[in-house]
Amino acid sequence: MKRIEAIIRPGKVSDVCKELAKIGHPGIMLTDISGHGRQRGMTKTLRGKVYNVEFITKTKMDLIVKDSEVEKTLEVIRKAAYTGEVGDGKIFVSSMEDALRIRTAERGESAV
Repeated sequence: MKRIEAIIRPGKVSDVCKELAKIGHPGIMLTDISGHGRQRGMTKTLRGKVYNVEFITKTKMDLIVKDSEVEKTLEVIRKAAYTGEVGDGKIFVSSMEDALRIRTAERGESAV
């Protein structure tokens, strides 16, 4: 099993969720986050005044997938979250040692 963490634009969450549903992905966890990457924030102009925005709002999507589904899931997220502009986000993949479904006591991939 793998854990996929996708940091994406909040406006693309709906698109990504729709595409994940099309490939049959059963569940997702969302967290609203703030931070910055290489761009170190951004500047915005409001009513003629320039403001520095140090931390940019993003959404973190956490998914647990079977090893056989990782590449397909990554490609679906990448395509659905893509705008071609700076700040589209990042996707991280890490190994998941185990999982336990509390209600049924199922373990491993069957718990996902």
